[in-house]
Amino acid sequence: MIKIDALPAFNDNYIWLLQDQQQQRCAVVDPGDAAPVLAWLEAHPGWQLSHILITHHHHDHVGGVEQLKAASGAQVFGPAHEKIPGRDVALDDGDLIAVLGLNFTIYAVPGHTLGHIAYIQPEQQWLFCGDTLFAGGCGRLFEGTPAQMHESLSRFAALPQQTLVYCTHEYTLSNLRFAMAVEPDNSALIRRFDEVSQWRSEGKISLPSNIALELATNPFLRSEQPSVVAAIAQRDGGGERSAVEVFAALRAWKDKF
Repeated sequence: MIKIDALPAFNDNYIWLLQDQQQQRCAVVDPGDAAPVLAWLEAHPGWQLSHILITHHHHDHVGGVEQLKAASGAQVFGPAHEKIPGRDVALDDGDLIAVLGLNFTIYAVPGHTLGHIAYIQPEQQWLFCGDTLFAGGCGRLFEGTPAQMHESLSRFAALPQQTLVYCTHEYTLSNLRFAMAVEPDNSALIRRFDEVSQWRSEGKISLPSNIALELATNPFLRSEQPSVVAAIAQRDGGGERSAVEVFAALRAWKDKF
């Protein structure tokens, strides 16, 4: 049985901590800062950090890797096509790895960065997606194209709807504000906005999300929905647009929102 907790880092990052309570071993996802992980290990004597999983090269996801590796001897996994400090195992699309006794499948999901990967555990239905998919939103296109990001998000959208979405930033409320501008009459979105607003007012985390909720409320997974297409047409002018073109218009809108 693996328990998953979020270790807050910086202003709005989460480092996901996977804990094998029987073996007292743990793994972390995207430790941009070593301090929260080291503090947890100090508070839990006898535990061993055995794996570090990295989704992409941005500093707020890799900044703590070398210190944690030096302190624990943990094995570092990361994308094959990016420069990852301390990486032991380079991963590409379709690779399989074993972490804490569970098998994870690797998806290459370019868009936010060109080499970005995600870790999927199919039996437990977990998705560790870094900065590709957010609750209610998606990552900025720092390196990839709208077509690449749309394809990456489409792969996530095809996962089982119960799949839990472990993204790495507490952006949910701001993302949902944008989603409300796109689809103000979406009843599922209105309910979600109210719920997350309440959670955040109480200092509660808004994650993990799940694929079903994202399909119902995240405009970046809804670029073929008539209401989203109409919102873009109203804002940017009429004319036929492909799903990728609608997605690109949404991302450009969100960038200035």
